[in-house]
Amino acid sequence: MSKSTFEKILMPVDNSDNSKRAIKFASVLLSKAENVELSLLYVMTGGYLSERMKNIDFRAELVRQTEVFKKIRAKHIEENIMPFLSGYEKNLRDAGFKGVIYKIIEEGDAGNKIIEVATQKGFKTVVMSRRGMSEWKSYVLGSVSNKVIHGLLNENIYIVGQKIVDNPLARILLPVDGSEYSFKAVEHVSNLAKLTNAIERITIFRVINVSLYLERVRQGIDPEIEAEEILTKAKKMLQDEGVSAQLIETKSSVGFPKDEIIKEVQEGNYNLVVMGRKGRSALKDLVLGGVSSAILNNCTDQTVAIINQ
Repeated sequence: MSKSTFEKILMPVDNSDNSKRAIKFASVLLSKAENVELSLLYVMTGGYLSERMKNIDFRAELVRQTEVFKKIRAKHIEENIMPFLSGYEKNLRDAGFKGVIYKIIEEGDAGNKIIEVATQKGFKTVVMSRRGMSEWKSYVLGSVSNKVIHGLLNENIYIVGQKIVDNPLARILLPVDGSEYSFKAVEHVSNLAKLTNAIERITIFRVINVSLYLERVRQGIDPEIEAEEILTKAKKMLQDEGVSAQLIETKSSVGFPKDEIIKEVQEGNYNLVVMGRKGRSALKDLVLGGVSSAILNNCTDQTVAIINQ
């Protein structure tokens, strides 16, 4: 995996507590980072325009071209947006981030604009809060965030959890199924380990799908041996990239992948779950819309990273 994974990061934010949690996460993630460009994106959805122009009798399309609109917009940005964006920048600097920070202000539909900016400007990673944007009134998982997750097919997406502790990277769960995408997630975690020294434990987790157990046996494959081989390969990939063996543990279980992963997340006191977008097509272990969607919707305290590259 190219180190470019973390070279350009996009963070959609507003002034909500949820965005503040995302900034806290980014502050830990990037506390030692130097060669990173971080862009804070704020999307004005148009609500501010109608509120501030109630007494102007023009169609919005015409008003948008007037000096009146330009002045109102500039004042709104100066008084209501730049202060908290600058505050976020200070938080990141105080945490030790030495990279470049840009502030981007756009107008339009929040989800579409995030996708547009991320793709057109070549961002590799997007870090965003789970829900609750003040102006993004529809921002709950399943609306804007869901649109972004399904709209960005080549970018890695972090959905920051609702519970942020002092070290939101301490304990990482890494479900694997032997597919290309799950090994991309392994590679991503190795890159993550190079970026930060905040990681205390990486648990590589393999669920042997009970509904396919007999089918694999009929194919001449021992599912438990297969699981061990997958875990061994994933661990070796991390160690080959310089991750200390002391940080890595492997676990497996037999059951339904969705249920077993959720159970492990909830019982294992994890802070971050890193998953590939898709799993083995034949085994249907990890498919966005199935297992990964279940993790996103049920593990709300944890940050969940969907890895696309």
